[in-house]
Parts: sequence; structure tokens; C-alpha cells
Amino acid sequence: MGSIKFSVCIEMIFSDLPLVERIGAVAEAGYAAVEFWGWRGKDIEAIAERIEQEGLTLAGFCAESSSDLCNPEVTRDWVQQAGDSIDQANKLGVPVLIVTTGNELANIPRQQQHQAIVEGLTAIAPYAEEKNIALCLEPLNVLVDHAGYYLVTSDEGFEIIDEVNSPNVKLLYDIYHQQITEGNLIATITANVGRIGHFHVADVPGRYEPGTGEINYANVFDCIAESDYGGYVGLEFKPSTTNENALARMLDIANRRQ
Repeated sequence: MGSIKFSVCIEMIFSDLPLVERIGAVAEAGYAAVEFWGWRGKDIEAIAERIEQEGLTLAGFCAESSSDLCNPEVTRDWVQQAGDSIDQANKLGVPVLIVTTGNELANIPRQQQHQAIVEGLTAIAPYAEEKNIALCLEPLNVLVDHAGYYLVTSDEGFEIIDEVNSPNVKLLYDIYHQQITEGNLIATITANVGRIGHFHVADVPGRYEPGTGEINYANVFDCIAESDYGGYVGLEFKPSTTNENALARMLDIANRRQ
């Protein structure tokens, strides 16, 4: 049985602490990596210094842009800003950038938006390959959390990955979002793990830690551990009680895998 590398999302966990202090709390909880969402507007130098001080790894953050990837009218702007994020990730030794599409545009045919995503990722892929950064495109659910978002299904996500055809463009498979959208988690992961560059986990309903809802995370983790997946599994959930209890519960599930 292989091991799983977990990364704690410090946007949702230890959110009661100042951002830099969350890194120390993650280390105290027994985890070796952190991730966050946007990098612009954060004190990146202070974050990097604390991560190094604690001996942790920065597993990923978002490819931030003021332009939506699904909007064909701003593809060039998106690519330029994605390049800035790649530079920042390369500077910090970060392996993964999380890519979102933006919301579906009512005045542009959906196929054109699909094509804009493909074109934007295709344009930036060579630079991601040069810097050895994986761009991980994330589908989100529209039923509970992200009404109006463009990319919802893993099927369309994998279609886009195939059309871009770069080893550095993969899918972020968020188990919480995909359980709400389509289910069929283990079969989808097993069939597509080579095209997945990052995972996120939370339980359904409520987006609390694994063990609080309907997803059998022991089995899902077995599936990931038995595969060739070598990236991080990001813990992007709301603690149902305390941060410490939620993270301990998470480790308990991981350690009890058969």
C-alpha cells in the first residue's frame, strides 16, 4: 500500500489565526505541506520564510488572474497573468498551480468558451513545461457552492486536458465537488489518475472533514494509494469542531486504511 502526501489548505483550516501563524499550527498538527488560494496580496516572503523554518513544503496555490479563462475576449491577458503565477511558483519551488475557468458567459456559445480554455492552456503550457509546473484545471459544483461556474464535470475537464495534450496540464480532482456533481468517485479516479495532478478532499454534505458525511474516504484513499499518483492530496475542508480535532480525525482515517 502506497502512502499519500497530504497538504493542508490554510485558507479554510486554522483560519482564526494570522496567515503566517497557520503554517506553524499545521506543523504542530503533524502535517508536512500547506497550500493556499491566491498569492497576490499575500506576504509571500514571510510565508516562504515560515514554511522553511517549519520544514514544510508549499504544495500549491492558484494561478491568479483578473481575466476569466473561459472568456475568448481576454485569453491573451489570462495567459500573461498565468505566466506571472508560474514565475512565482518557480521562485518558491511550488509544483502545482490551481487553474479555474471563471463563470459561464451567457452571451458566448459554450463551445467557444470551451475552446478559449483549450487555447489559453495550450498557449501557456510550454512555459509551464519549461518551469516544471503542473497547471491543474479544477471543475467545481454549481449545485451548492459555485452557481454559474463554467467547468462542472470531470468528463469535460478531461476532454480539455486531452485537447491541450501537455504533460504539465492536468485536472484538479476535487472529491467533494465531484461527489455533489456526479459521484462515481473511485471508478473515475482509477480510469483517469494519469491525468490528475492534484486532489482536494472534504465530505458531503457540509464540506467538513472526511468522516463527517457520506463519502467512504478510507476506500477513496486506498484507491489513490494503490495507483501511480505521486502528487499531493489537499485538505480543503471546514473543520466541524476544532481545527486540531478535524486534522487528527483525518489522519485517523488515513492510518486506518486496510
